[in-house]
This record gives sequence, structure tokens and C-alpha cells, in this order.
Amino acid sequence: MMVIKSARLRTVLRWLIPFVLIPTAVIVGLLVLEQRQHLLVTLAVVLLSLLLFLCSFEKRAVGVRRQVIIAVMVALSVAGRFIPFFKPVTALTVITGAYLGGESGFLVGALAAVISNFYFGQGPWTPFQMLAWGLIGLFAGLLSQPLRRSRAAIIVYGVISGIVYSAVMDVWTVLSYDSGFTWSLYGAALLTALPHTALYAVSNFIFLWLCARPFGEKLERVKKKYGV
Repeated sequence: MMVIKSARLRTVLRWLIPFVLIPTAVIVGLLVLEQRQHLLVTLAVVLLSLLLFLCSFEKRAVGVRRQVIIAVMVALSVAGRFIPFFKPVTALTVITGAYLGGESGFLVGALAAVISNFYFGQGPWTPFQMLAWGLIGLFAGLLSQPLRRSRAAIIVYGVISGIVYSAVMDVWTVLSYDSGFTWSLYGAALLTALPHTALYAVSNFIFLWLCARPFGEKLERVKKKYGV
């Protein structure tokens, strides 16, 4: 497993990958490449997400231990998408980011999207989902201190994240039309998706209310026990 030893390079990549390289790949894939080439964009986002994750640790042993935990969180997130009317992917991504770091949260969100879509269907929307869920996990890591201290804070963040995710995917819905993006179409998409958005926000509220603290306590114990 590769370890990035330069602290300066890790710092640069931590900002460059999620805020420049991955959004650029998603936009280029949408505006330049044909829809049937979406798998190339998806692969690029996966590789960049993995590189971002590598920036989160300095020692090989720590990275291996963290990989195991991340694999479990990804598996739980993928399984969560199969629960009817209650899809806790965003909530699990938030918990991962808050307790394991933003890079880990980004990877869980991105991989949960691409892996679960092998069942739900891959398409040009997959990179959008990966970016949206990834950024939710990343910002959860940046806000980890208040999110870990306050149950109310992590619940509010989870509810807002559910709404933001739906709004981002509505951007894709509008851009998928041949007429391109217009505010009128975007407003119509937001209005049409309102019941789904509300259900998504409520499911995040319930899951985080019940599970944020137990999950967080277990992750904290694992971090201390294995030095992650």
C-alpha cells in the first residue's frame, strides 16, 4: 500500500482533489464526454477518492487498520440503500466523516454510490452521487469537533445534508435534458422531488437520533484500541 510521506503534498492534495480535480472530472464528463463514456469518469472519481484517502495517514500499519473500518462502513452504507423508504447512506457518511476524518467520509460516500449502483444502475448520474455524498462526508470531517460534541449538531447537519444531496442531484436531473440548465426547470425539479427530499431528511433525522452516539462510541473505542 502506497504511503504519501510528504506532509506538504498531502495538504495540497487534501484540498486539490475534492474541490478541484473531482468536480472538474464530473463537469468534463457531463459536458464533453458522451453518456456512454460515464464509466471513465466514475473510474477517475474512484481513483481520486482513494488517493484522497491515502492522504489521511502517514504510517502503513495505521492505513491498513483504517481500511478495515472503512470497508465495514462502506458495506453498511451499501446495504442501507436496499432499505425501502429509509436509506441511511448520508447518515453513515456523516458519522464516518465526523469520527474517522473527512477523507474517510469522502471515500465511504463515493464508494457507497458506485458499489450500490452496480445493482441500482450505473449511469452519468453516478459521478454526481459520488461527489455529493463524498463532500458531505468531507465537510463532516471538517466540522468533526462540534458534530461529535453535540447530538443536536450532528442531527441538524445530517438533515441539511439530505436536503443538499437531493438539491445537487436535481442539478443533474436538469442538466440531463437537452435544453441544458435553466432555473425554471431546476425549480420544477426541486418541487417535484420535495416529497422524496422530505422523506430523505426525516430518515436521516431518525437514524442519527438513534445511532449516531452508539456508532460514534464504537468507532472511538476502535480508534483508541488499534491506534487508528
